[in-house]
Amino acid sequence: MNLSKSIFYISIILMVLNLSCQSEVKKETQIEAQKYAKELHSFAQPNESVIKHLDLNIKVDFDTEIISGTATYDIENNNASEIVLDSKFLEIKSVTADGKPTEFSLGDFDENLGQPLTIKINDDTKTIGITYNTTEKTEALQWLNPQQTADKIHPFLFTQGQAILTRTWIPIQDSPQIRITYDATVQVPKDLMAVMSAENPKEKNSEGIYSFKMEQPIPPYLMALAVGDIAYKAVSERTGVYAEPSMLEKAHYEFGDMENMVKAAENLYGDYDWDQFDVIVLPPSFPFGGMENPRLTFLTPTVIAGDRSLTSLIAHELAHSWSGNLVTNATWNDFWLNEGFTVYFEIRIMEALYGKDRANMIALIGRQDLDEELDSFKDEPEATKLKLDLTGKNPDDGMNSIAYDKGYLFLRTLEEKVGRETFDAFLKNYFEAHAFSTLTTEDFVTYLKTNLLEPNAVDFNVDEWIYQPGVPSNQAIIASDKFSNAEKVLNRYLNNDPIDKSLTEDWTTLEWVHFIRNFPKDMAADEMARLDQAFDLSNATNSHIAMVWFEKAIDKDYHGNGVDAKIEEFLISVGRRWYVETLFKAFKRNDKVEAALEIYRKSRQNYHSVTVNTIDDLLNFEPTK
Repeated sequence: MNLSKSIFYISIILMVLNLSCQSEVKKETQIEAQKYAKELHSFAQPNESVIKHLDLNIKVDFDTEIISGTATYDIENNNASEIVLDSKFLEIKSVTADGKPTEFSLGDFDENLGQPLTIKINDDTKTIGITYNTTEKTEALQWLNPQQTADKIHPFLFTQGQAILTRTWIPIQDSPQIRITYDATVQVPKDLMAVMSAENPKEKNSEGIYSFKMEQPIPPYLMALAVGDIAYKAVSERTGVYAEPSMLEKAHYEFGDMENMVKAAENLYGDYDWDQFDVIVLPPSFPFGGMENPRLTFLTPTVIAGDRSLTSLIAHELAHSWSGNLVTNATWNDFWLNEGFTVYFEIRIMEALYGKDRANMIALIGRQDLDEELDSFKDEPEATKLKLDLTGKNPDDGMNSIAYDKGYLFLRTLEEKVGRETFDAFLKNYFEAHAFSTLTTEDFVTYLKTNLLEPNAVDFNVDEWIYQPGVPSNQAIIASDKFSNAEKVLNRYLNNDPIDKSLTEDWTTLEWVHFIRNFPKDMAADEMARLDQAFDLSNATNSHIAMVWFEKAIDKDYHGNGVDAKIEEFLISVGRRWYVETLFKAFKRNDKVEAALEIYRKSRQNYHSVTVNTIDDLLNFEPTK
């Protein structure tokens, strides 16, 4: 073979090798680019272009009830010509790419998702900026007048982003699998203070301008802001309480075990990675018990009972610092990964601090909630699977006892199968291995089988628990001597034996709740009256006890001891969705919808949109335009 032919063949071989290498590189790039799962509840296309850091600069105007400003993002793109954000009920003023005006468009409106905000970029674009303002329809925000606050002097504002409401106060890629860091500058009235899910001030400043930094990457639903006349009091160096001045000392006492809870959690599953664990007690319209916003949990005031009896909620929100905030469900179909793990962790924290009796009572109350939820879905069994299919639905529809309590029962059953020591080691490694990342249910199942079941030669029906409706027969059985004693007291009452109040003097909230929940179905109103006379339950100051008692009063058509007025007062003054929905459901199933609507017309203005949307649908309520 002559030299020229040799050179020719060598060139061909090198060209083929080069093309092959390019092909492999392209394949690797494509694999890397598809690291985000298919998303039902976001218009974002993160495999093409994704936000990485937010610099938020906004002004909070209580007179117009508008937030306005600019959201500037550092982005990462894969040779994309556009980036898509989520927007709902926002007014987009202008958009820039690398500081220069660029084209943008808002797509068709979807009732659940809002609109895609599509922004033109180049393949080397590094930043985008969106100047915008909120509108009166913005769902995440609740603007409260002074009369709706504890102190009734200053107005208040808070946000609620979960599940897909952050897009209603910030244009953002609103998917739980997208994690960002952020900085924020927030201007508020000078007599108010702003706090966020970030590093926070501990006192007001004279300018009314507050700066925030969140260095750990978080999903957008954990972006949170509260503005009001609030003060701070430390519980320990890394824990403390924000509240309106009149509520501060009560809250500080109620949550005095916060540092002990953090230590108990760390002893179980590793270091707390968020530096600070504070809580803020919000006005009563806050729609949830708590919201686990990193560094600053948002709380309902209904947990302040004066005796620390409802503080398992603090343990729950703290547990989210591992399950949910640190390791996050990739999509809302995988919501049980957040909440089932958190309930399990919460109960372990409570057991470590207060003993197995209290932990089992919490677990049994959850088991009762699960049975009620399973019964409510008897005509919709698909909704009782842990892995959901929320196609065409609002992810809020999946936030029920299935994710929380069936998820917990699955994990507790696993613990009993493999042994607590083995299961604890598995969970600690799970949190460490997936810190600051997101998982689908399928990711978890693979990790579970590879790191727990197969190494320990454990046969367990994982797929039945996760992908099938209902609860499998191999479930952990939870028992409580405390609840057995409560049932004995109830039976004595039902047998018309004298009621001995000394038997109930040391009861916790959980025992009272179990006692009331176990009233027989045929219990008459006069029997309710006898019990109310003995324990004055219609005037209960503990919100959880009051809620379950009021539910029974509606069910049993009991009207004594001023209970009707108390129920109305409760529904007007409390916006916690669980409580509100429970009572309005009781009205509905007892054919008392007109009575419910009469109260709802008075109370609706005090509720956050999360609660409003639920009760509007429940009562088929159509507000007047």
